[in-house]
Amino acid sequence: MRMEDVLTASPVIAVLTLTNPRHAAPLARALLFGGAPVMEVTLRTPAALECVRIIANEAPEAIVGASTVLNPKDFYAAHAAGAAFIASPGASAELLDIGVSAPVPYLPGVSSASELMAAYGRGYDQVKLFPAAPVGGVAMLRALAGPFPGVTFCATGGVTRQSAPHYLAQSNVLCVGGSWLAPQSLIEAEDWDAIEQIVRATVDDLASQTSRRRGDGA
Repeated sequence: MRMEDVLTASPVIAVLTLTNPRHAAPLARALLFGGAPVMEVTLRTPAALECVRIIANEAPEAIVGASTVLNPKDFYAAHAAGAAFIASPGASAELLDIGVSAPVPYLPGVSSASELMAAYGRGYDQVKLFPAAPVGGVAMLRALAGPFPGVTFCATGGVTRQSAPHYLAQSNVLCVGGSWLAPQSLIEAEDWDAIEQIVRATVDDLASQTSRRRGDGA
């Protein structure tokens, strides 16, 4: 699987911070049934790698990745757990080196033109803009489109349900990442039906809005 395949599978990647492995499989199925096959588990809790492993094993139709990968140890551990892709909030030289020849696609994070030059120079033409909203959001993406016409983005960090269509309308944005698809309160309540409904409504709406906006030349 290529990074482009991951980023074009759905207009939105579900960003998940999980503390209880019991939630992993039913949550993944709710996301899948709602139409969001791509999900990333942030390595911010002790349960994160186990949740990646469970989703990979029990919901094999899902494209589950690991994000908040900060160093080579995290990278290898995530791969061993079954992550289909790896993402990081930034991009160290070590991670850029590993990602070039890794057996799973790697999505480095950038927040400036200089960081993008470093990643692009190593052969990465799909990157994560993070944190998207604080570093300029849509305006930043439009500014980067000129000097980097061959680069496409996943925008994440401060992207909301309301702002997502504006990001997706940009020709250099393949998808956005957001946690609103699976609110923490609904995860804790184990209300998988409610999450599935949120996902279905969101994905349908984003797909139609993106098609309309791009058709209008936005």
